[in-house]
Order: sequence, then C-alpha cells, then structure tokens
Amino acid sequence: MTFKNKVISFINNIVTFSTPFSSGRVGVGILFLLVSQFSFAQKKEQIGTETVNVVKPYTPTISDAFKVKETPSLDEEENTKKETVKYTIFSFPVASTFTPSKGKAEGVEKEKQGHLFKNYATFGLGNYGTFIGELFVNHDINNTDYVGGMFRHHSSQGGIKKVVLEDRFYDTSIDLMYGSNQNDLSWNVDLGYQNQIYNWYGLPAGFGSALSTQDRLILINGIKPQQVYSTISLGGNVEFDESIFNKMSLKFSHFSDTFESSENRFYAKPTVQFDIMDSAVKTDIIVDYVGGSFKENYSNTNTQPVKYGFTNFGIAPSFVMQKDDWTLNIGAGLFYSLDNENSNNTFFVYPKINASYKVVGDLMIFYAGAEGNLEQNSYQDFVDDNPFLSPTLNIGPTDQQYDIYAGLKGKLANSVSYNIRGSYVNERNKALFKSNDYNENTTNRDYAYGNSFQVVYDDMRTLSFYGELKADFSKDVSFGINGTFSSFTNDFQQEAWNLPAVKINSSLDFNITEKWFAGANVFYVGERKDFQINRDLVYVVQPTPVTLSSYFDVNANVGFKYSDRLTAFLRANNITNKAYEKWLNYPVQGFQVILGANYKFDF
Repeated sequence: MTFKNKVISFINNIVTFSTPFSSGRVGVGILFLLVSQFSFAQKKEQIGTETVNVVKPYTPTISDAFKVKETPSLDEEENTKKETVKYTIFSFPVASTFTPSKGKAEGVEKEKQGHLFKNYATFGLGNYGTFIGELFVNHDINNTDYVGGMFRHHSSQGGIKKVVLEDRFYDTSIDLMYGSNQNDLSWNVDLGYQNQIYNWYGLPAGFGSALSTQDRLILINGIKPQQVYSTISLGGNVEFDESIFNKMSLKFSHFSDTFESSENRFYAKPTVQFDIMDSAVKTDIIVDYVGGSFKENYSNTNTQPVKYGFTNFGIAPSFVMQKDDWTLNIGAGLFYSLDNENSNNTFFVYPKINASYKVVGDLMIFYAGAEGNLEQNSYQDFVDDNPFLSPTLNIGPTDQQYDIYAGLKGKLANSVSYNIRGSYVNERNKALFKSNDYNENTTNRDYAYGNSFQVVYDDMRTLSFYGELKADFSKDVSFGINGTFSSFTNDFQQEAWNLPAVKINSSLDFNITEKWFAGANVFYVGERKDFQINRDLVYVVQPTPVTLSSYFDVNANVGFKYSDRLTAFLRANNITNKAYEKWLNYPVQGFQVILGANYKFDF
C-alpha cells in the first residue's frame, strides 16, 4: 500500500471514530490538525534536535479538491458491508410505592325540596263586593283507593257605572271524587253540582228615551233580570294497562234554568288500541246524545215546549307510522247523526290525517294535517261561553268539514320555544252569538228588552294565523305571548257576529326573592260586529251592524310566601279601568282589587 493510500485510510479511520460527544465535530477537528502538521512538515526546519526529511514534496492543486457526498460511496477493497444492529430491551419489574387517591365528587348543594301538601284552601275579598273561595281535600283510604272533593265560589255584588239593572253574579260548584289505582287498571267516579246566578243587565243605549221619565222608571223597575242555571253531573274514567281495550270515559249531565228550560247530555268514548307490524292502531268509538226543551220561543207564540234532540254515533280509527324523522298519523272519522225530533238523519265522513318532520332535530319541526269533526252543540256549552243568552235557543250540531293546517314549531334556544301555524277551516252550521231584537212593551219577558243574545247559524270559512313564543329565562322568570289573526267569510249572515279578527295574550311570571313573587297578564281583543234593532221604531235609514271597540285588559298579581303552608296574594284586574263591552250593551267592572290568602295542609 502506498503512502498516500495509508494516509487516506488513516484519515477515514479517524473520521469514522465516534465518541460520546459530537462525532462529526471531533473528526473534522482531528483532520484539520493532521493536515496542518503535513503542511509544516514540508519545510526544512529544525524541530527540536530531530531532522525531518521530506520523502515527496506535496504540491496541492485545485483539481484535488472534491465535494464530499452526504453518503460517500467507497469502493476500496478494505471496506466491508455494515452489519445490521438489533436492539433489545432488557426489562425487569420495579416496585412502585405510588398509591393514587380515590376520586371525590365535588359537593353540590342540593335545593331543599318543598313538602307537597295534599289539601289547600284559598279565599279572597275585593271591591265590588267580590268574594272568591276554593277548598280542595284529598285522602288516601288505602294503598290503592282515594277520595277527594273540590268546592269553588266566585261572586260579586255588582255596581258597574251607568248600569240601571241588577248586575251581581254568583258561581258556586262542588265536586266529589272516588278513585282507585291498581296494577292492571285505574278508575275514578265524579259527582258534581254547580249553581250560577246571572242578571241580564245590558239594556241598549237610549233604552226608554221615547218614554216619559216616570214611564221609563216604571218600565225599568218592572224588569227582573235574574237568571239561575243549575247543573248536576255524574261521570267516570277507566284505564287498562295491558289490554286492547285501552280506556273509556263516560259523562252524564242535567242542565236547567229558572225559566223551566231543561237539557240532558250523555257522552261515552271507549278507546281500543293494539299493534300491527310495529304500528299502533287506535280506534275511538263515540256516542254523544243531547236532548232538551225550552218552555217558550223568543216571541212567546208557541203552545208547546220547543224540543230538540240529537244522537251522534262515531268511529275514528287511526294508526301511526314512524320512520327516521317522519311521523305520520292516518285516520278517518265516520259519524251518523240522528235528529230525534225531525227524523232528519245524516252520515258524515271526516279526514283525520297529520304528519310531522324534524327538519333540524327539536329545533325545527314541520307539521301539517287535515282534520274534521262533528261538534255537538248544547245549551250548557253556549252558556259557558255567554251567560246572557235568552232561554229560547235553536240547538243543532256543527259540521266542521275540514281544518287544513301547517306550521313550524321548535326551539330557538334551550329555554325558548316557538310555534307558528296557518289554517283554513270550512264549517257548516257554525254557531254565532247575536243580540236579540227588542221592543219596549211592558209585557215582554225579562230577557226581551235588547238585553239578551240568540244563537244563529251560518256556513263559514275561516283563514287564520297563529303564533306563540314561550321563554323560561331562568327558574325564576318565565314569559309567553301568543296571537291569532283571522279572516271570516260568511254565506248567509252579514258578519261573523261577535268573532274578533285579532286576539293577543301575553303573560309574565317571576320570583322576586325566595319569599316574594309576582306576575302580569295582558290580553287584547280586536273589534267585533253585532246587530240589533228596536222594533218599536220606524227607521228612515236602515240600521247597520254595530262595531264593538277593541280593548286591552291588564291584570297583575303579587304574592308573599309567609311559610310553606301560608301564602298571601294581591290581585289587580282591569288596571286601566276601562268599562269596555265584552258583549253589546254589557260593560265590565272597572279597576278591581282582591286581597287573599292560600293555606296548604295535610290531615
């Protein structure tokens, strides 16, 4: 091997030498030192006492310089292939003295749950001689059976400004209940009685103006406007846990008044439900009977009582289909109506279809449907809506042919929900309240001086839009608002009597502190139309329908929880003190204040 090759081999060995330090930097340093020594060795100088002879002079040239590759290829015979290095891990167990502590849930202060009392009593007193009272009692006889009762009373001594007739009212009711909750069924029986006293105090404006002052006073003082309604009811419900005979409700009521009017109502609705191919099939069977009589007609020309009676038999099968976000309820209603007095029987078929689709989970749900129904009207139902009716009505069912609707409902946030809906309803024989025409004859019945209402029927189409927003801002504050906007189309009557085109209601309830709470309710009713004439007058210009003004009614309440048992409250109604007319010629009481208390207890 030549000297040159030996030097190169020596340098390679040095370059590939590794230390615990940076091998690249050490190798380059040694190479630099060696080259320097070779450079000094070319000079003929004395180094110490030793003479160095140059065997071959080194004359560097540029051509000898070359770029070292990152991974140089070596083809010398002395080089051998790199051996593959295999790494292994020598593991052995090490004892650990670490012991993790057990996790502990962060303590959460639980809100103390209030005791649920089974009974309560409420009473209150206010201006206009107002008194309210409620008493509810409930007692468990054993593990399954229970008995309960409810007493309610609301009365006022009247005193509405500019009202010349008696305007007080009483409403008293008592209900008794017995029930049982067993493993396979639950049932209850209710027995109730209600007594209501109202007065036809709504005389027309300018009543008796054509009479002398004395004659007018004699006429008014001779009117005895009191009407008394009495209701006796008996009903019950039965529910089965594991049976195709799902549940059944029954109710019988007898309704009468002081003018010898009488009405009986019987209602039965058993429900059968079973599953077919994972779909629930439900069938409602309906038997609805109403029958009664009025001693006189409005003009007092009849010689026999005016009787009415209808028996409606219905069956309404339906089944539910669910798939992914879709829910579809398909059904139909079939009714056979018997006119018991006129032998005029009719068969009706109604759609009962509705569907819903979750557009965005629970945030947005689209729903739509088409439904119809045969609605049984009754004297008692009409009085519940308007107690100032004359006991001379025409009673008949309403054929609601279809109600087509669509809407969206869901949540804007976890605590804010909404519902918007549009509907189109087609009804035949729609019942409307309209004022009776009158005269000032002293022989009239006490309700025949323009101070009572009749029921008229019309075929109507109603287009309406409904919107609702509810928000629970916290456990202490809740808010709600809803409104209905309607448009009516009549076939026979001039107007949709006493039906407002706009109704808006809003409420706010909040807890001020743990002891104090308050709330407010505001509702708005738009304009309505009514019509009546004085038959004693000869009109040069034919009268037109009367427009009843729209009105706001603002109510508020505040309460104080003295203890878990005793709560005091103060209610204020009609705060704006507007004597608006809910019905034609019937102004309401002005600003009203009621102070009362509620007491809860157990036996």
